[in-house]
Amino acid sequence: MITCIIRYEIDPFAREQFATYARAWGEAIPRCGADLVGYFAPHEGSATTAYGIYHVESLAAYEAYRARLAADPAGKANYDFARRERFILKEDRLFLTCVSHDPKVKP
Repeated sequence: MITCIIRYEIDPFAREQFATYARAWGEAIPRCGADLVGYFAPHEGSATTAYGIYHVESLAAYEAYRARLAADPAGKANYDFARRERFILKEDRLFLTCVSHDPKVKP
């Protein structure tokens, strides 16, 4: 199991657009094969840093998931929304493996 953490730099005056974008992934991401942990928007401190976090089985599973997400009607619409509204200024992905416990087992 690997965890993908997407770090977003967002327009601080467009937090509601980011929230709309994040909520739209709530159905599309699980439907396309990833285990969505959640999207997190600024609350206190930085007004420009947000995160999206989900789990996939492997990098090969990630590639298949990304292809399904790009072909999914809701996924396409959400990507188009982000491009049109331009509230995401920068996006970085980090892939991590949990080493403290088995992430499949809920504590």
